Amino acid sequence: EAGAGGGGMAAEGDVELELETEPNGSGGGGDGKPRKHDSGAADLERVTDYAEEKEIQSSNLETAMSVIGDRRSREQKAKQEREKELAKVTIKKEDLELIMTEMEISRAAAERSLREHMGNVVEALITLTN
Repeated sequence: EAGAGGGGMAAEGDVELELETEPNGSGGGGDGKPRKHDSGAADLERVTDYAEEKEIQSSNLETAMSVIGDRRSREQKAKQEREKELAKVTIKKEDLELIMTEMEISRAAAERSLREHMGNVVEALITLTN
């Protein structure tokens, strides 16, 4: 890729040299070459615009990544706290089995629902049915 890019640069340089050697009023041939040169300048302009956008985007990206990282760690801590609180809730085995058989869900899902409703089997069932 670097070789191709270097070739492009050399070609633009050649165009400039040709422009300097030929007189400006040389008819149709002279008109074609300045157009080529203009397109080269336009390409160069596009490249610099792209480079500037890239720099801006990279700084925005770093900021965004740090914000996302902070948010993720906060969510992770909140989730761990929630899990600890839920683990403290005492649930009855028969309530757990009732929810499992009635709602036809896994033990983990039934236990989670029951813990979220502080062991209240009626509230857990109501939430699961809605």
